[in-house]
Parts: sequence; structure tokens; C-alpha cells
Amino acid sequence: MSTDAATLESLAALAGVPGGRAPEVLADRPDGTVVRCGPVAVKVHDGRSDLVRLAQRLRIAAHPLLRGVLLAPLPLPMAAAVPAQPSPGPAFGAGQPPRAGAGLLGALPDGRAVSRWPYGVPVAPDAPEEAPWVPAGRLLARLHAVPVHRLPGPVPVSRGPAKAAGAVLRMRRSAAASRYREPVERVWAGLPGWARGAPEAARPGPDATLSHGDLHLGQLVRLPATQDGWRLIDVDDLGRGVPAWDLARPAAWFAAGLLDPDDWSAFTGAYRAAGGAALPPGDDPWAVLDVPARALTAQTAATGLLRALAEDRPPDEVEQALLDACLRIARIAPAGPP
Repeated sequence: MSTDAATLESLAALAGVPGGRAPEVLADRPDGTVVRCGPVAVKVHDGRSDLVRLAQRLRIAAHPLLRGVLLAPLPLPMAAAVPAQPSPGPAFGAGQPPRAGAGLLGALPDGRAVSRWPYGVPVAPDAPEEAPWVPAGRLLARLHAVPVHRLPGPVPVSRGPAKAAGAVLRMRRSAAASRYREPVERVWAGLPGWARGAPEAARPGPDATLSHGDLHLGQLVRLPATQDGWRLIDVDDLGRGVPAWDLARPAAWFAAGLLDPDDWSAFTGAYRAAGGAALPPGDDPWAVLDVPARALTAQTAATGLLRALAEDRPPDEVEQALLDACLRIARIAPAGPP
């Protein structure tokens, strides 16, 4: 995907940074675009987003209870704020304004939603020895400890399971993926309904916490001006959910041999030491991580497979490791309900 010059100009204006600095494209994918103008980053959200819920998620991220945990959004320039009665568009639907996030959510001329953030330095992908697994564990524990009833409501349901279901659905729709997808389908079929985003099982239970919904190291940035530094970013999936879901991607990578055991121990140890709700002291972590880890294995295997097919190449080492993990799970786990 390539963002056109007119959109980049609009995003630079939304950044509100004096001096006319040209924007730097940080990410440009079908599910979102992020550009940087000096100390400010502007995000274009997925056009399929529910804007009422997204606005509420931004409002939660800006709440004082999340200070020091989530990166807080910046107010948009008044001219960019969503109007009181926006016209129907691909993002906003039938003229329903996201009133809950007034001042934090805006729209491009084509209707796509935009938000504004402080720029943070991302995790360096080429320095795995510096990966912030300990800060990630601590931040996640603090996120899960936030009292949901004290947040501005209604707090949406986390999109984690629904996002996993979307990845599997896209794999099913790809004719080219048919020769690879059987082990992914086996893993997916063995999951309970809530982990597959089934509507009738999607309501979080009484143990639900505030859940990030898509936790991985790409969702952390460092703010050099602050003493503690690291913050979680990307609130598009934030909401009430099963806290173990947020540990599931690192768990899946550890089980697939893609995450060093020392890093896994550092992450879970920091999470437990900070009182993380998903892993009470002394309990076997896999008793609560098994189901979400299998779901994330299926999701990331499906996503990686589609990426390889789109680039007309065989799966790379990481993508193949996730497909192999699905094969191992499929051999040892009985098939569950369809």
C-alpha cells in the first residue's frame, strides 16, 4: 500500500507542527497508516473500524488511570475534529458521530478516521538482546490492574478474539492458501467459542480485565523525555477481555521456538512480580495460557501465510515455524466443536 501525496499533506496538517516539516511514513498497511512530523505521529485507522467504539477507546487511553501505561492521544486541531453530524462515509457509517472521543478523533476527506499521538521510539527489531520484555511484563500487569468500573463507559469488549477470527476467515477466502491451511484449521476447530470470537460466547466473564488485545513488542515505544520511558500503544483492540489473551502471542512464539526461554522467563517473571492478574503466583501458566496461545498460533500462522502468498514466495523461517507449530498442536490436541 502507498499513501498518496494529498493524504500525506492532510496528515502533516493534522500533526499541527509548525515549520512545514515533511511527514515520515512509519507504517503503511491496509489496516492503518502512521506518519511522523517531528514530535507528533498521526494515525489513519482501519476503514472497517467501529468509530463509536474507537472513540471510546481513545477516551479510555487518555484517562488518568492509564497514565504511564498507555500512550495518551493528543487533541486534534479544532478544524480536524469530527463534526457534530458527519456525513455517511466508509468509516463513520450512517452518520453516527463518535461523540465519546470528542477532540481526539478526526476524519480525512475520504471518511477514514485519524488520531494524533506523541512520537515514541519503537523497539529496535535488529537488537533482540535489548528487547524490553521486563517493561512489557510490568506494563501489562498494570494495565490488567486498572479498575474497569472506574473508566468512562461503556468500555468496549476487546477485539482480540474477533481479530484472530478475521485472520482465519481471510485465509479461508484465499484459494492459494488451501494447500497449507489444514493444520491451522485443525487448531482453530479445537478452540472454545470465546477464543474464536463466536458472538454467542464473546461476552467477557466476571474475571475480565482491561485487555490490550494485540500485545507484541511492536506495541511498545519509548518516550525519551520521561523517566520510566516505555508505553503501550495501539488501542484499536482495547477493551474488556480475558487477561491471558495479552500474554498469548509471546507464549505462542515461545512454544514455537521463536522466543528465547530467558526472554519468556523475564517477561512472565516481571508480569507476576507486578501482580499480573492472569498468572497468580505458583500456578502453572499454561493452565490459563494454553487456549489463547493456540488461538494466537492459528492467527499468526494464517496472517504469515497470507503475507507470503501475497508476496509470491514460500513461507519464511518464522512463518514456517508457526505453521509447524500448528501441525504439532493438531497432532496432540483433539478436534473441538465446529
